[in-house]
Amino acid sequence: MNHNTHRPRTLILPPAPYAAAIAIGWWMDRNTQPLTWNWGEVTRPLGWLGIVTGLALLTWTALTLRQHNTTVNPYKAASSLCTTGPFRYSRNPIYLGDWLIFIGSSMLLSTWWPLCFAPLIWVMLRYGVIRHEEAHLEARFGDIYRNYKNRVRRWL
Repeated sequence: MNHNTHRPRTLILPPAPYAAAIAIGWWMDRNTQPLTWNWGEVTRPLGWLGIVTGLALLTWTALTLRQHNTTVNPYKAASSLCTTGPFRYSRNPIYLGDWLIFIGSSMLLSTWWPLCFAPLIWVMLRYGVIRHEEAHLEARFGDIYRNYKNRVRRWL
């Protein structure tokens, strides 16, 4: 049996890079040169909007996965392929929700520092998580997943 059908070979817990970037960015803002958001009164409401929208997307995604009796755990095998709910629009709605929360948190902290780590986070997720999840789904669901992948974009 191909190991990819057993479970994804996920290398990184997906929320960890975001949390680390927020913590390090907050520390850098307080202990080095501040990189403050200068959007006046709009920064905090936009930050909360990002967080609430991200949490709503995560909730919708988790409910969809639950309806399909499959896991949200990136270290466990998918028991079914979800193509409904937020998966109609993105193959990675959880990571989109994470990005919204990440950006919103940076805004609430009033610092750009966490966003300086965005390219590194993208690389870590793309090659440490998403690549392995996609290989697992392709090995497990074959042409059904490949057809879905051709119809639905990775992000939006």
